[in-house]
Amino acid sequence: MVQIGYTMMTEQAGPRELVEHVVGAEEAGFDFSVISDHYFPWLRSQGHAPYAWSVLGAAAQATSRIPLMTYVTCPTFRYHPAVVAQKAATVQLLAQGRFRLGLGAGENLNEHVVGGGWPTVDVRHERLEEAVGIIRALFEGGQVTRHGAHFDVESARLWDLPDQPPPIGVAVSGEQSCELAGHLADLVIATEPKAGLLEAFDRHGGQGKPRVGQLPVCYDTDQDAAVARAHDQFRWFGSGWKVNSELPHPDSFEQATQFVTPDDVAAAIPCGDDPEAFVEAVRPYAEAGFTEVALVQIGGASQEPFLGWSAKTLLPALRDAFG
Repeated sequence: MVQIGYTMMTEQAGPRELVEHVVGAEEAGFDFSVISDHYFPWLRSQGHAPYAWSVLGAAAQATSRIPLMTYVTCPTFRYHPAVVAQKAATVQLLAQGRFRLGLGAGENLNEHVVGGGWPTVDVRHERLEEAVGIIRALFEGGQVTRHGAHFDVESARLWDLPDQPPPIGVAVSGEQSCELAGHLADLVIATEPKAGLLEAFDRHGGQGKPRVGQLPVCYDTDQDAAVARAHDQFRWFGSGWKVNSELPHPDSFEQATQFVTPDDVAAAIPCGDDPEAFVEAVRPYAEAGFTEVALVQIGGASQEPFLGWSAKTLLPALRDAFG
């Protein structure tokens, strides 16, 4: 069985619209929701980047059933891990236990804004491991003081703690991050349907834990319009994380994707209104062993028709295919 989720893509809609969208996703019957946590959009054509945590607070109050999750927050540059722990505990209380904290090593695009530089991936993983330890210690209650290689915490304590702290997910893209996730995380997060990532996660302690993927889609009754929109706003998606984590600005992504064609995008992202194309795009995730897949409908203004179509057509087709 694969649960099907909905993505609040902060890069393509404003804060009020994002809350309206997740309310619509709950009404449509999606199994869970996730939200990106960005300071910049990937491309200027996306046009947005509101503060994800304010949106999460509003979404927690506007919905009653659908689970919420960050996909993903970097707890090591823009945010200190002690502050991430406080935010996550607060959202878990507001959501009455429906929140999961997805974490990752970050992208230069979002984290450079605080002027701390952008170190090598090995250092980024060291920082992430240390940050997760701080967050878990604060979730346990009591006072925390730590002086680590990358972070200092002085007499910190969370005064409002949920009975059950948020489960922690860690995003992976290779062997090193899978090793971290295997021993640090309650669930694993990936944006590519690679069975090898899950196998590595299992080798390092991830057996039996949830595994959450993400898939961009572009619904439109006009397939050409869907392809054009996907190319305009999402042609960066296929560059891979080794590229996407390093580029510092939307203009960098414009330059890096200048030779990506609409046909390239149409070959990688299901576009149009044929539910079977969407089912076949989810299939590699199911076959790789993912237990959850969050769909990203491309285009902020296209969410309402997508949600209506999902309720009537797409979700029944996906559940017929994947339980």
